[in-house]
Amino acid sequence: MYISSRNRSNNVKSHEAIIQGLALDGGLFTPEKIETVIDPQDLLHLSYQEIAKIILCAMLPDYSETEIEDCVKNAYDKKFDHEEIVPLRKISDGYLMDLWHGPTSAFKDIALTILPHLLTKAYEKENRNDIVSILTATSGDTGKAALSGFADVPHTAITVFFPEIGVSPIQKKQMQTSIGDNVEVIAVKGNFDDCQRMVKEAVSSEEVLASLHNVTISSANSINVGRLVPQIVYYYSSYVKLAEQGVIQCGDPVNFVVPTGNFGDILAGYLAKQLGLPIKKLICASNANNVLTDFIKTGTYSLSREFKTTMSPSMDILISSNLERLLFMLSGNDDAFVNQMMQNLKEKGEYTIPAAMLEKLQDDFGAYWTDEDTCAKTIHDLFAEEKQLIDTHTAIALSAMRAYQKDTDDQAPCIVLSTASAYKFSHDVLKCITDEDIEDDFEAMEKLHEVTGVKIPENLANLKNMPVRFTRSIEKEDGMHVIAERMKELGHD
Repeated sequence: MYISSRNRSNNVKSHEAIIQGLALDGGLFTPEKIETVIDPQDLLHLSYQEIAKIILCAMLPDYSETEIEDCVKNAYDKKFDHEEIVPLRKISDGYLMDLWHGPTSAFKDIALTILPHLLTKAYEKENRNDIVSILTATSGDTGKAALSGFADVPHTAITVFFPEIGVSPIQKKQMQTSIGDNVEVIAVKGNFDDCQRMVKEAVSSEEVLASLHNVTISSANSINVGRLVPQIVYYYSSYVKLAEQGVIQCGDPVNFVVPTGNFGDILAGYLAKQLGLPIKKLICASNANNVLTDFIKTGTYSLSREFKTTMSPSMDILISSNLERLLFMLSGNDDAFVNQMMQNLKEKGEYTIPAAMLEKLQDDFGAYWTDEDTCAKTIHDLFAEEKQLIDTHTAIALSAMRAYQKDTDDQAPCIVLSTASAYKFSHDVLKCITDEDIEDDFEAMEKLHEVTGVKIPENLANLKNMPVRFTRSIEKEDGMHVIAERMKELGHD
């Protein structure tokens, strides 16, 4: 069962958690307990799809094996431009897990190509005929991946909110050119935290609830377990690859380094560890918005800091939603404790966890942050020395890996999650490599290709000439009204 982090007696089956997205009490659905053990030894020489089926069957037990198999088959197909789905690249001091071979060139594709299928199956189980309205906040990559995944999926509509300033021009164009009769994209005059707050508030807003007729609100953000669970798969698949290559024996520990803002991607690694994957450390890599680094090092989560706009915009986040799930799990499902922490955050802008819990947290997690100059140098040097091209978020993680190795002298192999194609951030990546400052991102993309010889993903190469469909922009204070009006439209349709 999945239980709410704010009321553990609110328990639902996995398919119900996927439909609801966020619990009505504002909590996040979390596995009540994980008793299954998945031994990587049993996954040797299986395809990504076969590994996905085993893990999803374990984590979503009320779906039949056939249902999961259908979802996996429909998600991980020719939409990905690499047959392995998630290949592994060797670099001199570690490995890059390339998560960006999907239809929008970002790691969010792994979960957001399968979520619509999981949702459709859940819908069939309930014999429903209402519309599921997917409300999604994005700091850049989730938006397009969700729009792509849900385009024209029956019984669904998707509305994406993104910060007007704070996504890359490529990310913005990807969203604004989205196709599908059931999609809508809205810019918000604010930052990602403002967009995320709107989506979370909508489930309890009186105005929004009064507007719901034949419409159910859900989410494609990582607050939805249907987003979180598929991300466990690539931790296993990359570990298995190292075992198959003879780099490790099954059972040997490895480290994963994750560039993270909302804490969902790294939390999937923590769930993989609970399932039995031999992970020594999960290293949380942040940019200058280093709220998570400070929390993991001190036990205090504090919002009293300047919000910074960086060249790794998908991590420009101060309120990391999925951290609530980790607090719930570390506290032994203590919903009263989680409520107190969330109340403190809301009222005082910070909370502090007990020393014993901090010790448990630090057993599993390490944390580092990287400034803009070091990020740029990391991109430049890796290309200059090894002809390997990475984006700004991957560079944050690679820098964190090196800081961790220097601090600890840990010899266990490190796998860095490479979360996006460098071409999504072509202006900044080109500047890092050549010091050339080409303002137009599409010109920068061509120049980056010329300099590196690395192929531009097809979806990005075709983007320049696609017509812009969505240009609406709203004040953050108007969010609930805008969502309510959208719900009325959908109910009327």
